[in-house]
Amino acid sequence: MSELAVVREGEGPEVLLVHGGASPRTTWAGLEPLAARWTLAYVYRRGYPPSPPAPPRPQDFEVDTRDLLELLEGRPHVVAHSYGALGAAIAATRRPELVRSLTLIEPPLYLDPDDPEAARVRRLGDEVLKHGMDADPAVLREFLRHAGAPVPDEGPLPEAVAAGVRRAHGGRSPSEARPPLEVLREAGIPCLVASGGQDPGPERICDLVASALGGRRIVVPGAGHFVAAAPGFAEQLEAFLRAAG
Repeated sequence: MSELAVVREGEGPEVLLVHGGASPRTTWAGLEPLAARWTLAYVYRRGYPPSPPAPPRPQDFEVDTRDLLELLEGRPHVVAHSYGALGAAIAATRRPELVRSLTLIEPPLYLDPDDPEAARVRRLGDEVLKHGMDADPAVLREFLRHAGAPVPDEGPLPEAVAAGVRRAHGGRSPSEARPPLEVLREAGIPCLVASGGQDPGPERICDLVASALGGRRIVVPGAGHFVAAAPGFAEQLEAFLRAAG
């Protein structure tokens, strides 16, 4: 049995929901109506109670991968957001036969290190992971806005936002993740890549990921980085899940 806490709501085929830096309830707000027809399995990554505390390295996609592999035995649909998409994608490439479908929402997968927009997003994220609250203030605020956090133009950060930065400080850089996405394409796993349309960097990253997966690509504006809450996203996700079988 997995050590992670998983809260299941609803009835029907299981949809495994893997959050990123924000809590599951924040990340997946907007998907609640799907519980009438699907079992929504809210995963709590390490460091997010009631799951166990994070390991010494606060965010590590390899730790996420090992945890998630234990949750795939029922062959769920997997839907993952932001940093959580790294472990989900890697787990899916290691056991594609256990994944009914894979949806990645604004994944920080840097497939083309020379792409200027992707490189800009990578630099912002790496700076904040490395330095935390001591990162350059302009860089920190730009990254947090990209990540969907409520950030004032000046003055101290809201305590909840600062706590999130401290929680991520020292985490493993997404630039180290190299999942062989071609495994999923060759296995014929239905894949969806979604973004919120608020910044050219994530849009370019999602374009590259969708191309590598041979998957469907959608842009759903209205909620920034937290795409699940965007108007119409739940309906598009459900249509994809139904088509995936």
